[in-house]
Amino acid sequence: MTIFDAAYQKAKREKEQHTKELMSLSNVIGVGIGKKPGKGQGIYRWAIVVYVRKKIPAAQLEPKDVVPPEINGIPTDVVEVGEPVSYDAKSK
Repeated sequence: MTIFDAAYQKAKREKEQHTKELMSLSNVIGVGIGKKPGKGQGIYRWAIVVYVRKKIPAAQLEPKDVVPPEINGIPTDVVEVGEPVSYDAKSK
């Protein structure tokens, strides 16, 4: 197993262990794993990606609804995706 694979597996484990907790935060609509840009060009780290309807500054959120900057050493990345829309291919 490479370092890359080990880092991915750790991020995956942490995401699986904390998905329920993250999904309980207001504004969160999904949780995944992705690469987050690090310091330096071309440097990425595996991260727990938290999808929200709208990015809101932490100072404007209740403390209980703030996504932590990292979970057990795995960085988080908050991504604004807007309001989900159901698409029915048959309706076209």
